[in-house]
Amino acid sequence: MIKKALLAGLPLFLSMVLRAQDRTVEMADNMRRNGKIYVVVAVVLTILAGLFLYLFRLDKKISNLEKNQSSF
Repeated sequence: MIKKALLAGLPLFLSMVLRAQDRTVEMADNMRRNGKIYVVVAVVLTILAGLFLYLFRLDKKISNLEKNQSSF
């Protein structure tokens, strides 16, 4: 049953992927041409770095709380 569903959906998925490759995104081309794409990438990387730093510090605090909790 699952094989039949996968075989039926595979051509649909492939046609969508191939059709998506033909399109050009005008906004992305303009941003690349103007050099603004680097600003977007820098902002995204800054946000991701902040999230990872926050998660790292949160994990460290939780580990300390768990260690202190086990001593009681």
